[in-house]
Amino acid sequence: MEGAGAILLDCAGQTFDDDAQALIWAVAAELRAHAGVLETVPGMNNLMIVFDPLRLAPEALEQAILHCWRTVVADTVSGRTIDVPVTYGGAKGEDLAAFAAAKGMSVAALVAAHVAPLYSVAAVGAMPGFVYLSGLDPRLAMPRRANPRMKVEEGSVIIGGAQAGIMPLTAPSGWHILGHTDFSLFDPMKDQPAAFRPGDRIRFTVREIIA
Repeated sequence: MEGAGAILLDCAGQTFDDDAQALIWAVAAELRAHAGVLETVPGMNNLMIVFDPLRLAPEALEQAILHCWRTVVADTVSGRTIDVPVTYGGAKGEDLAAFAAAKGMSVAALVAAHVAPLYSVAAVGAMPGFVYLSGLDPRLAMPRRANPRMKVEEGSVIIGGAQAGIMPLTAPSGWHILGHTDFSLFDPMKDQPAAFRPGDRIRFTVREIIA
């Protein structure tokens, strides 16, 4: 898809694919050096390329994108591994018990399944510092709430569909709230405002479980 000054490349449809995501990162890096490209924004399964239409014709950019997609080697991104301590349940993890019941699991088993994977930051976006995490145990996938909450607190540890995430600021959300972390995902005063980058790994750890 294209618009005035931007082209969106949809790469994997509805099914997330780690190999396709790695290729998205590689293509994004390659295209940043292309004359007329202003910014590349990797998303989940997609890549947005922002360009100057006075310097670069959309047709030429489309050809460059296709060439990169076919030829660029998707090197493994060497990201950081960062532990994120979580308090599960309680007032700031209000969906935990109901979520576990819906899955036919005990709270302890659900928490164990949530902390077991090493999650990958597939993309950063939607709101400043928000991380889309791949690696969620498929047993924990859950459609988003039919009626989103108007206020989900910063630091909420959440699940929506087949993805895990963390709220970087207080905002509306239809994702399910399992717990809370004090880890700060976004600080506009820092040189690098977002705490995580695509390719980083997140390991959730249990600080406490509140029944």
